[in-house]
Amino acid sequence: MWHRQAVCAQTDPEAFFPSKGESSTVAKRICLSCKVRTECLEFALNNDQRFGVWGGMTARERRRFGDRARPQIEKTAP
Repeated sequence: MWHRQAVCAQTDPEAFFPSKGESSTVAKRICLSCKVRTECLEFALNNDQRFGVWGGMTARERRRFGDRARPQIEKTAP
């Protein structure tokens, strides 16, 4: 499964679920180096994940971009 290869699996999960008002920058930086970022984002979109950073995007960003999020993340993938 893709999540076994995720960089976040070896990091503090609290970084990916910041409290209201806290920055998501640390989580997004971790996502930038992850080779399964697209799969992660796709999972979040397909399963209506309403909290946390998934595939380098916050819940607000995922709601805003919806289905357009996948092409955006593929374009910025390393």
